[in-house]
Amino acid sequence: MKISTPGRICLFGEHQDYLGLPIIAMAISLYASINGEKRDDSQIIIHKPNLGETESFSLHSFDYISPRDYFKSGLKVCIDEGLHFSHGFDCALNSQIPIKAGTSSSSAIIVSWIHFLSKMADNPPHWDNVKIAELAYRAEVLEFSEPGGMMDQYSTSMGNLIYLTTTPIINVEILNSKLGAFVLGDSQEQKDTLSVLHRCKNQRLSLIEKCKKINPKFDLTTSNEVYVNLSDDEQNLLEGTYRNRDILKDGLTELLKSKINHKKIGSLLNEHHQILRDVLKISTPKIEKMISASIKAGALGAKINGSGGGGCMFAYAPHNPEKVAHAIEAQGGTAYIIKLSEGTQCIEN
Repeated sequence: MKISTPGRICLFGEHQDYLGLPIIAMAISLYASINGEKRDDSQIIIHKPNLGETESFSLHSFDYISPRDYFKSGLKVCIDEGLHFSHGFDCALNSQIPIKAGTSSSSAIIVSWIHFLSKMADNPPHWDNVKIAELAYRAEVLEFSEPGGMMDQYSTSMGNLIYLTTTPIINVEILNSKLGAFVLGDSQEQKDTLSVLHRCKNQRLSLIEKCKKINPKFDLTTSNEVYVNLSDDEQNLLEGTYRNRDILKDGLTELLKSKINHKKIGSLLNEHHQILRDVLKISTPKIEKMISASIKAGALGAKINGSGGGGCMFAYAPHNPEKVAHAIEAQGGTAYIIKLSEGTQCIEN
């Protein structure tokens, strides 16, 4: 049994989903896969040739031994959903997705794992991709009380280009927009995802609570007020959050048109990045050089991708992706020409 799941980039709504605001994300043509078969005992063996590691544990062991023990948490949420397993598995995990670089490699892996488990259960359920995404979110975020939102799990599981809203209810809309090629650039700079997420999330959650005390009718989805009771830094942060919210609205309007203005999409990506860089302060000098080089090489727009502090950026380059890729690599990045992808799927039975 082989399951393949794509990585993702976030076009609009970066650092917004955990605030209850919508996002627009695209699954990309780089994949994580799990290939495995049943064993005669209750052991689960996971070979990780990309890392030179092997992980093993018992089918009946749910004691987490690391802060992000995702293979155990994935098994736990599946069993909590009523799945039964009489046999362990021997699996190989492979990934083309840059690791810990903001392109949802961990979510693609856990989506693949839960999809794999659903196929290998004693009585396989008929879970759709929305259900797989829901369980992946539980296994990756809720089980470990992590600060992330739902974008990664839903975009890698559902695939395509999605508009995801999570309040008041979760709703996923697949956008049929015809976007051209993108170029993903990995800076090779390691990032501390949880630290950046905690800082950006907690700063704004505290700010939102302060705004609600000033104005009980404050609503981040519709408000535009900036209050005199706030410090200059708080006002700047609130205005940046408003603007990122509205950039997404502008992007959605454009993506829903029968004929997309590709330059407009690029311009919105540039503006989104400027706020992520100057207000949330999640970019790095190397990523700035990669973005600048990609624009000079003809990309229509570019932004940092993921939590930031390192990792990846991407450039929208529907006309000249090869030239943009060379420009990114000239700045010391690793470039991948990517396109839209389908979601998680079983490619071998």
